[in-house]
Amino acid sequence: MAGEATPLYVQTMVVSEPEPKLTRQFFGRVAAVDTVSLAFEVGGRLDLLDAVEGRTIAKGTPIAALDQGMFERAVESAKLSLLQSERDLQRARTLVDRNIVSVVDAQNAQTARDLAEVALRDAQAALADARIVAPFDALIADRIASQDTIIEPGQPIVRLHDMSELRVEFDLPERLVRQVGDPDEVDFVALLPGDDQPIPLVFREFRVETGPVGQSYTQSLAVTGNTAPRLLPGQAIIVRASVQNPETSLALPPGAIATAPDGQTFVVIVETSGDTMVARHVAVDVTAPTGSALRAKGLPPGTEIVAVGAHAVTDGATLARYAGLASRSE
Repeated sequence: MAGEATPLYVQTMVVSEPEPKLTRQFFGRVAAVDTVSLAFEVGGRLDLLDAVEGRTIAKGTPIAALDQGMFERAVESAKLSLLQSERDLQRARTLVDRNIVSVVDAQNAQTARDLAEVALRDAQAALADARIVAPFDALIADRIASQDTIIEPGQPIVRLHDMSELRVEFDLPERLVRQVGDPDEVDFVALLPGDDQPIPLVFREFRVETGPVGQSYTQSLAVTGNTAPRLLPGQAIIVRASVQNPETSLALPPGAIATAPDGQTFVVIVETSGDTMVARHVAVDVTAPTGSALRAKGLPPGTEIVAVGAHAVTDGATLARYAGLASRSE
């Protein structure tokens, strides 16, 4: 019809509410609480080595032992020396009572008896140190020594992973550490590749030094519950972190935001009047909290706005939705 304005075709979008939770995924790995290398405090021939790599053992399980003969003989010798020194002490006290020997002789006998008692304790301790048992529920990581070889004190025999609690570690970039705040307020779950069943995690600790590559901090989480699959240290795993979204502003594409001559930022909302769509400029406050994504306040969710080229749309202009290129046959 003559006199009607030609509508301006624009691409529009409906502004949605912010997500209630912010969720990110990280690549992590399974780790043990600790990994230790066990060794004898004494030396000798390795007589027993029951350490199958990859096997899980309970706390107190015997792992290795030196030849016990030498240590048992040392204990017997120390016991005999203690008995001899006690007889000598008793004889010296009797002679002191008879004024045959001096008090100093009795004191020397007492000292010899005490030294013999210490020697017995040392021999008994050496006998106990000639055996190694698992100090915790463990996974045997590496069998270092070989049976029937001569072992020196402090020589590593076996390396164990402490499996009393499984950990999951991942690197969190420095900028996200500031945004997260208290890690105890974050919901963590782990996902194995190809498995949609989440594994619950709780925060334990983080390493207060940046990693060798990039400004990141290693976070350590603990696997909770008894339903987790068998996890092994070093295994790759996905960590999903969710936190309440403190942001109340709405995310907008850059093309939806325009600036008026007076410096006020605005968006173009689409108003429907009968069969006609009309553009209306609405002032908004724009921020960029991450330095890239733009967010706006003052716009209710569910509002339809011009998504691209808002700066080229005048207030009150007649609009039509752009539906893409189409060919029309005559």
